[in-house]
Amino acid sequence: MRIAVIGAGSWGTALAIHFARAGCGVELWAREAEIVESAAKARRNPLFLEDFELPSGLAVTGDLGEAAAGADAVVFVVPVQFARAVLRELRPHVPPVVPLVSASKGIEVASLARMDEIVTAELGLAPERFVALSGPSFAREVAQGRPTAAVLAGKGGAPLAALQRAFSNGAFRFYTASDVVGVELAGALKNVVAIAAGIAAGLELGQNATAALLTRGLHEIARLGVRLGGREETFRGLAGMGDLVLTCSPGSLSRNRSAGERLGRGEELSDILAGREVAEGVPTTRAAAELARRNGVEMPVTSTVEAILDGRIAPRAAVTALMTRSLKEESLL
Repeated sequence: MRIAVIGAGSWGTALAIHFARAGCGVELWAREAEIVESAAKARRNPLFLEDFELPSGLAVTGDLGEAAAGADAVVFVVPVQFARAVLRELRPHVPPVVPLVSASKGIEVASLARMDEIVTAELGLAPERFVALSGPSFAREVAQGRPTAAVLAGKGGAPLAALQRAFSNGAFRFYTASDVVGVELAGALKNVVAIAAGIAAGLELGQNATAALLTRGLHEIARLGVRLGGREETFRGLAGMGDLVLTCSPGSLSRNRSAGERLGRGEELSDILAGREVAEGVPTTRAAAELARRNGVEMPVTSTVEAILDGRIAPRAAVTALMTRSLKEESLL
């Protein structure tokens, strides 16, 4: 299978490396000229995962048309807030019969749209040609070839099964699912909880607080996800609980948790967002909070993270506000 990977950040680069190792022909599109030049000369991405050599079978181009030409599948790995503009550039080069696999996790702030909705609007893609790729998968570990499992969610039976076979190898196992809405929302919303877990770590609140945050956070993102059309069981699977546990775990591999930890230590949000890597959880928090308000879903962890990001409450005061909310019975949805 020939795969066009659109977006040469850490995740796009890691997926391109994996697909090449799995035996696919891969064309990786990078907007940055230095990536294209370095890939041709040194077989490296100098901006992301620069310590990994790009395998044979992986070409890098700065031309969207060249990347997409003859592709059996397009894997889209552009941050959600910038996705629409790239999709508009890509549209003339992607036939409507070619599946588009979105590995971008987030919700567009301006429209509150998921990636399946953005892709449908911008490419005119049939619903059965859209696939969401999500699950617990740090880019660096995928590039290292460490054992990983993720989900491909889509409506098309045969195309989805073909992607599953082509994408999987001994190091990366893909499961299939039909709950596109749930998988997309699980992948996006867990980043909000990851910021909260990072804030707790930055404040040195301890493991009890982190466990409570993860549990209650999963509860509220599942509640919103179900209200928006996802299935409850999806949030207990790889795209939900699996990705949440990974993204909230200690260590610098989670950009969203790291951003939260720096907030908890008192750093300014503008300084945290100044780096090259994107913390999708920051814009997604605002989108999730607005979706919750519009749909009448109570999301105390999300609304508290939003208030911290907006500077309306200090992190330590936010903890007090969460802990002194009115007492109630625990419910699972």
